[in-house]
Amino acid sequence: MIKVFPTRCGAVVLDRDRLFEKLRGCMVDLDRECVLETIDKLLGMGVKATEIVLGPMSKAMEEIGRLYEEGEYFIAELIEAAEIFKEAMKKLEPLIREESRGLGGGRRLRIVIGTVKGDIHDIGKTLVAVMLQAAGHEVIDLGVDVDAEKFIEAVEKYKPDVLGMSALLTTTSRYMKRVIEELDRRGLRSRVKIVIGGAATTREYAERIGADGWASNAIEAVKLVNKLGGSGK
Repeated sequence: MIKVFPTRCGAVVLDRDRLFEKLRGCMVDLDRECVLETIDKLLGMGVKATEIVLGPMSKAMEEIGRLYEEGEYFIAELIEAAEIFKEAMKKLEPLIREESRGLGGGRRLRIVIGTVKGDIHDIGKTLVAVMLQAAGHEVIDLGVDVDAEKFIEAVEKYKPDVLGMSALLTTTSRYMKRVIEELDRRGLRSRVKIVIGGAATTREYAERIGADGWASNAIEAVKLVNKLGGSGK
């Protein structure tokens, strides 16, 4: 048998990649204990919390969303996945806040954010909210399964600079267009910048429904919000 002796740096990368794959699998299998233990091991290796969430945890949630759309997972599995994620974020959120401080913009903005109606996926929206707060912005998080009326009430009440909408499922991303149309119908659209994100969205889709921007991940979302805030409404 041939033995391979990687360099120390190479060994660390291999260990990280192996644990990333293990974490992804544990999330998909809804194995809470395995998820938390693997996160602890990655943090012990010095892996950044943002890398953990943007990498294996995000990939796992995308896979869970696909399994739901294909009928292999149901609402109960989505709820369990969300609960596991929230527990993991108790460990990761303080670290993410610290890591995100360098992303601060020039002006403190008020942002209303939520996952659209029919979608209970929390991971991307929560990460964006945490990183926006760490970057110095005020964030009003409406949670998940948010209907058009609740988004509109928040725009009227809080008068935000930016409205952020998230969707993981293809079936629910269509609801973003309805929210924008309703804001336009009530004369509120011109008052707020709208950004969207989530696995079910694309830059092209954002342009098609009349959003002001799209971000592929949480770090890009913070940069986008900073850019939109700097340019004025």
